[in-house]
Amino acid sequence: MTSTTGARIEISGLTKRFGGFVAVDDLTFTVEPGRITGFLGPNGAGKTTTLRMLLDLVHPTSGSTRIDGVRYAEIERPFMVVGAALEATNFHPGRTGRDHLRVLATANGIPTARVDELLELTGIPAAARKRAGEYSLGMRQRLGLAAALLGDPKVLILDEPANGLDPEGIRWLRGFLRHLSDEGKTILVSSHMLQEVQQTADDIVIINNGKLIRSGTLAELSGGRGTVVRSSDLDSLAGALRIADVESAPGPDDTLIAETTDLRLVGDVALRAGLPIWELKAKQADLEELFFSLTEGTNRNLGDATYPDSAAPTERDALAGQEGANL
Repeated sequence: MTSTTGARIEISGLTKRFGGFVAVDDLTFTVEPGRITGFLGPNGAGKTTTLRMLLDLVHPTSGSTRIDGVRYAEIERPFMVVGAALEATNFHPGRTGRDHLRVLATANGIPTARVDELLELTGIPAAARKRAGEYSLGMRQRLGLAAALLGDPKVLILDEPANGLDPEGIRWLRGFLRHLSDEGKTILVSSHMLQEVQQTADDIVIINNGKLIRSGTLAELSGGRGTVVRSSDLDSLAGALRIADVESAPGPDDTLIAETTDLRLVGDVALRAGLPIWELKAKQADLEELFFSLTEGTNRNLGDATYPDSAAPTERDALAGQEGANL
């Protein structure tokens, strides 16, 4: 099966209310093809509800979601356009991993040869004949990813895909997702593993209490790139850099942040000024620091003025209530 280019995801003015609880509040963002977008937020921020509305599993109160310009429900062969793995428990426990994929393939007109191809790609061929109910969480994650990729979709939507994976598995997943994005696929990943998202994602969307907090590349969200330098006389170094048309500002822990990514330039300026350099490195954006600075103290699940005494319903409580009502 040949790879296809990705499709743009558009979330526009999306709102979902469960009674008096607003799970998602006027949310707008886009996910571009050929890029990995990390979808972040505290527990109960609205991530799961947003993904379910994107897949038409939950109907929005207002606003819209579009994949390649149309709603998911309007896509003629959705399995070939969108692959999704929202949880690692959606398997018949008595069915083998290979049979689970074969059922999905047959139902969607996909050759069974694709099943064996995906078992190899996701690293579970040895467990193919084992019952899914006996799989570890990490193995279930790999099986869910294989199922999502059966139709060679343009878009891949994953909810906490690294849960249950060992360090080797996480490293494998990082490289695998990068390979898929390099093919042009659109990848939206919801995760709590901030350090992993920092190493994997091209773009970041952060929500809290159902609202968009920030979105953009990690460099944009953290104030851009630069060079961290440590010396015995930061004021003199800042003056020497200014002469070389490089602006700078004091950084944490007695450092100077130069507004350039050219480490050699900074080193040459310091050498000409006769200043010793104790440290010289590229500025690394810290997603964890950024995330907590934007969300700490404002999570409705921790109790605030809107929901005193931590009485706020959680996003999953609201979803469970709706699903129960629909039974």
